[in-house]
Amino acid sequence: MGDLKKDAPVKSLDGSVQPLNKSLSPSMHSVKNASLKKTLPVRLKPTRTVSSRKDKDTPPPGQILTGRQEHYLKRELISQQVGYEISELASTTALQRFGAPFRSEYGEVAPVDSDLPILRYIFVHHVRNFPFLDQAREKEFWQDKLQVFLESFANKHVSSSEDRLEETKRRKLAIKAQKLVELMMVSGIPTASGYEERIRFSELEVVDRGANEQGLLVNAPEGNPINGWDVNIAGVRTTSVKRTVRYHQHAEFILRVKRSGKPDIYVGRRYGEFAKLRKRLRIELPGKVLPPLPRKNKSSTTSSLLGGGDDDASSVSSVSTQGTAPDDSGSFRNLVGMGHRRSASRQSTSSARASGELSREVHTLYREDQRVSLRAFLRTLLQNEQLANSKAMSDFLTGKPVKLNEEEMGDIQRRTEMDEKRMEEQRQFYEIARQRARELDVYMEKFRRDIVERNGLTKLFAEIKEKEKIEDLTLEYQKFAEFMRIEVAATIYHLFLAEDNSPELFAQAKRIHSMIPYTALKQVIRFANPALVMSGVLDLFLAQPFGSRSLAQRVFAMALNDGIKSFQKSIDSLVTKINDPVLADKLKRFSDAEEDMKNVIRNEAASDQIDLIVAILRSELFAPELTPEQIGKVFNAYVAWNNAVENVDDEMKQGAQLFAYLKQLLKMYTRQRDKAMMLSVIEEPVTLQLFRDLFTIFYEPLIRVYKSANVYNSVTDFSAFADDMFVVVDKAQRQDVSADPNQTVQSFIDLCARHEHNFYKFVHEVHIHDNGLFGQLMGWLEGILEFLRLGPSGGKLDMNALFQGAVDVNQVNKDKAVAEINALIKWQEERKKWHQDKTRQKMAAEGTASGTEAPGSTTFKSSDFGLDQSDLQDLNYSSSGSSDESNADEDLDPIVAERKRRAKKQDHLRRNAGEPVKPEVTECVKLQPSFLAMLRMVLAD
Repeated sequence: MGDLKKDAPVKSLDGSVQPLNKSLSPSMHSVKNASLKKTLPVRLKPTRTVSSRKDKDTPPPGQILTGRQEHYLKRELISQQVGYEISELASTTALQRFGAPFRSEYGEVAPVDSDLPILRYIFVHHVRNFPFLDQAREKEFWQDKLQVFLESFANKHVSSSEDRLEETKRRKLAIKAQKLVELMMVSGIPTASGYEERIRFSELEVVDRGANEQGLLVNAPEGNPINGWDVNIAGVRTTSVKRTVRYHQHAEFILRVKRSGKPDIYVGRRYGEFAKLRKRLRIELPGKVLPPLPRKNKSSTTSSLLGGGDDDASSVSSVSTQGTAPDDSGSFRNLVGMGHRRSASRQSTSSARASGELSREVHTLYREDQRVSLRAFLRTLLQNEQLANSKAMSDFLTGKPVKLNEEEMGDIQRRTEMDEKRMEEQRQFYEIARQRARELDVYMEKFRRDIVERNGLTKLFAEIKEKEKIEDLTLEYQKFAEFMRIEVAATIYHLFLAEDNSPELFAQAKRIHSMIPYTALKQVIRFANPALVMSGVLDLFLAQPFGSRSLAQRVFAMALNDGIKSFQKSIDSLVTKINDPVLADKLKRFSDAEEDMKNVIRNEAASDQIDLIVAILRSELFAPELTPEQIGKVFNAYVAWNNAVENVDDEMKQGAQLFAYLKQLLKMYTRQRDKAMMLSVIEEPVTLQLFRDLFTIFYEPLIRVYKSANVYNSVTDFSAFADDMFVVVDKAQRQDVSADPNQTVQSFIDLCARHEHNFYKFVHEVHIHDNGLFGQLMGWLEGILEFLRLGPSGGKLDMNALFQGAVDVNQVNKDKAVAEINALIKWQEERKKWHQDKTRQKMAAEGTASGTEAPGSTTFKSSDFGLDQSDLQDLNYSSSGSSDESNADEDLDPIVAERKRRAKKQDHLRRNAGEPVKPEVTECVKLQPSFLAMLRMVLAD
């Protein structure tokens, strides 16, 4: 996959071969912009519309770089700047270099002098002016509280991912934040030439959309392999088990198991064996998050299979179901979705269609609900590659195969027909819902244009605030409400009827609904004053009588001190096992040392390619020096450690125990110090003051809105909606295949229509009493969208002038720089192609199918909000390599934990084998100072 030809054309999904770019001359570019402005009343940046040119390798007249070259040069320089600024946030002087509202020992920092222009711009335009925060005072909040708190936290130097040999949450958040900021800047800041263009593959959008659609095949009985296993719980049979005296009958679920290159087998498993599988997986893979086992469900389902005649499922009838009482005479849902709750005693054996000419054969399907819910549980487990390859899973799916008799094969056939009928009726439901949504396309296009134009969101919510009923809204907004009915109806259908786990989810929702005391809750909300209650609770926890510690500080301190004591017990045990106080003391001195000294040791370990433990113990920075005997002992333990990790050898393992204890001891010292640092942060007075200010800023305005809008009435409205929804879903579960699917769709749409006025009233009341709060929120969102669509008001980045100026003063070598930019473009092309191939392989392996999108899911596009689709794809590519670490590894033997960590790393490398490697960039980096100066000017407004 990684061996792509340099100038290879792109092959489309239909098999045709196309070049990477189609030509667009500058004149055509202007014509396209003009037509776009007529069609869509929003001024998009010209860089958004250029997709290709006649000769992609030739710069336009008057330019030194092609459109692609300037885009990917801009992207690379922005990426480097964003990475630098995100890393600098850990510095104690970061906020001082932001400029206003933060104070600096160098005086006020002008925007054009900021070392962190990107983060400064985001803070000034999209953080400081956020509703709530815009009222915060510069000195009292930003300088005396927030700045003091963040600088104090930075000074604590809490351990990083490298120190703890794991990916901490802070590290993951930093990576995600860096990619999001990079996406925002690359999409938002245009280039001056107007010829900026990105790599585009015509089939990328189709492939990625299909990769996110599991379609209906996830519930298919056959042809749905997951990580090498094609498993279906095909049938249910009864078995007799003799206990002390009598025989007892039990349900046994028949699993049909397929694997590539191996014959199909059937195995029988009771419900308890599924529970045992989950327990075994917990033991084999400690810390792995597992889905809950479905509750035991002994209900049976009765199916009525048609004996002949035509099928009227394609009827175009859409008679409203509003105001009609639930009719239990039909049995449409016997073969649809999940949740088949009727027992055989309640099933009519003589259902008559309008023609009355079809005969039916009635079959009772034992434990059908349980079968499909356990299938969903099993397939959810198999989605995880580690679980699918576990020994527990292999034993469960292949152990003790059985042979089936004719009666059991007949039961499997009937259940297969039911699965197929469910899928067919799901397709019919979604198709009819999509057809209803398509009827609104004209109005939805007008609504989309209204929203994406300047102040579109503000206009929408201003009208909601002004009009008391949906019927009073303008036509486009009324049609949007109708469109949302279809969306919500399809969502309810999907959740409670269409999936294998729908019966479990539906039963759980009904149980929770039945336990909530809505009337009492309404009265509590109505008469209680939550603002006073929360203020009183806050005063109770934050009060510091006579200057002593507050209750909140005592609670947090108690929890942290317990953690510190727990670590100390582990430390004492490890020190005893090591039996060398000098070694333990040097590790302790390292964990307590200043950050600069730690960095010296870390750099030595990295440059010499040795373990950090060895670098610490041999260092002369921490007294005392080791004796030759101690050095030899540590070195031999290090060699034995590596051998024990790479080879499962008990003899080597014994020699490696010393080094394992040393690594564990350093980790315990590091975590104990982290706890102590967090304790010192909690005990600082500014922490409590900051918490109280944040509460006042965010909570009190919302409480004022909540009280004035009479939110308590919405509790009753929600209860009524839930009651009605459960009735509609129950009725749909009991209907038969002969029912018109149009009426099924209409019943869910009518459900939403009966309650949409209550929801609209709630939104309307909140807006009336919001004191302009939601208007400010919409204005804040539109400020971000305006930046993405039009860029900053400070201008554009002239990448051609930047590059030409650097060449003229011999700052960069033109040929080398252009070669590096072209290498970056080639890498991006190959990387996109590699991810595209991986996505297609995943689709083929998982049986993913397109064509089952939710109705109206493509109403809005990322380009409507100024985000280029290819940039969003690159964000997904960049974030796909993050791995999850389990805290359960702490309880493992250190050698086993290290072996597991290396195995995870190897697994990550294996999964990403063949991914194109980013080329080294050295010449273009020389443009960074000049680029930073230009970036400051653009973002200085």
